[in-house]
Amino acid sequence: QVQLTESGGGLVQAGGSLRLSCAASGRTFSEYAVGWFRQPPGKERDFVASISYRGGSSHYADSAEGRFTISRDNAKNTVYLQINGLKPEDTATYYCAAARGTWYHGPSMTGPGKYDVWGQGTQVTVSS
Repeated sequence: QVQLTESGGGLVQAGGSLRLSCAASGRTFSEYAVGWFRQPPGKERDFVASISYRGGSSHYADSAEGRFTISRDNAKNTVYLQINGLKPEDTATYYCAAARGTWYHGPSMTGPGKYDVWGQGTQVTVSS
């Protein structure tokens, strides 16, 4: 089973950009679809985006369309989440999660329960 470590969070001004990284240990990373979730303070953890095993397909929450881009580099065992035009409401802890399997269907991968492995999260704070 892989282990996940997020990085790239920080304090940024509204309008800025960040690229979050999710680094995985293990040799079987390409057998996992990966999702990004975020949890604002005092709120539930919400789906942001997911990507298929080799990166050919992806799916976004409606709130993420246009400003968020998920990508992966299996040679580096890393999935990325590029966030542009950051807004104060993007302030949250961002988590990546991995789901092992053989079939990817983006709309089916929005629930936290679909994922087997979680990282510890990285904090993103956007100031106005």
